Amino acid sequence: MAEVTLHAAPPSAQAQNHAQAPAGSHAEGQQHPIKLYLVVWGWLFVLSTCSYLVDYFNLHGYLRWSLILIFMVLKAGLIVAIFMHMAWERLAMMYAILVPPVFVLIFTVLMMFESEYTLFSRLTFFGAGH
Repeated sequence: MAEVTLHAAPPSAQAQNHAQAPAGSHAEGQQHPIKLYLVVWGWLFVLSTCSYLVDYFNLHGYLRWSLILIFMVLKAGLIVAIFMHMAWERLAMMYAILVPPVFVLIFTVLMMFESEYTLFSRLTFFGAGH
């Protein structure tokens, strides 16, 4: 079997390589234009205003809660996608972060249906509790 040995460059060679690097290359990772962040900030402002207007116009019932939840999810999605850089992550990382809350929602809905069945069963067998 052949052996492979790796030798690190001496510290003086590393310093020379670092000194030869262009001045703008010190920033690693992706750089996104400021316009993207300003547009997202604008959309967050618009969505927050819409959430406020739901209360201002005295909407009630399911319409109120549906609109509040829709605006909340849209704002959270923008924040996670852009400000937390999820839009540029690998798909595996997205799945690792986004799939568990989906399962929590599914299980919550299942428990909601089960609670209705449990309430119906108790009322049927034990009465309304006069």
